[in-house]
Amino acid sequence: MSHFSESPLPLFQDAVPLPDSAPASTPSKRSKLPARQPSYIRDHRKRLRDRFLTGGADALPDYELLELVLFRAIPRQDVKPLARLLLDTFGDFNRTLSAPIPRLAAVAGVGDAVICELKLVEAAAHRLSRARVMQRHVVSSWDALLDYCHTTMAHRDTEQFRVLYLDRKNVLIADEAQARGTVDHVPVYPREVVKRALELNASALILVHNHPSGDPTPSEADIAMTQQIHRAAEALSVTLHDHLIIGKSAEISFRAEGLL
Repeated sequence: MSHFSESPLPLFQDAVPLPDSAPASTPSKRSKLPARQPSYIRDHRKRLRDRFLTGGADALPDYELLELVLFRAIPRQDVKPLARLLLDTFGDFNRTLSAPIPRLAAVAGVGDAVICELKLVEAAAHRLSRARVMQRHVVSSWDALLDYCHTTMAHRDTEQFRVLYLDRKNVLIADEAQARGTVDHVPVYPREVVKRALELNASALILVHNHPSGDPTPSEADIAMTQQIHRAAEALSVTLHDHLIIGKSAEISFRAEGLL
């Protein structure tokens, strides 16, 4: 025969009793909240954001614009010293964004988060400027084309050779990097350039490459390579419209200089 205890019934009938070794109650662990931003940093960041939203990029010098980019990567520290260090290292805002990842990583205070933010802004700038010229008539969007070339190539520290492929109406249908090289040389293969034009059913080309020195004056090798591509293209009824050399703040057109 079963005997019932006269003690009150537990609130939860099916509760499992704790083992003898377990404490009767375990204090709850307080979650660690991230440290708050110091008020002077928070106020400074708000002022910068307000000035940017009111006056745009022109309202901020390079180091403050760079601070805005660094805010997300380093959320709770003063990023002004790092912004100034990056500008001292690379020269200006554009060169900082386009600096190679290994060189960025070598700067004290720059980690993966900072590199990711810088390269994200660079990629966005390239994509925006490219969208203004792709599938557009080159003649009517020439200034936008030059802006695109400067955005993507002017601040590189090694040479890059690109080919812009156009259809019969001179609409830009493809922009392709053919080769990358050293600070003063890039290998170019005329047959490959023209072969790719045939694959794309392109009727015309514009060649573009940069001079990391900043001086867009063509070298003898530049002139000789352009002539080789011109001859190869002409043999297959593909027109070479121009060859642009992009410097830091200016460009040279072979067509305008009488070299084509």
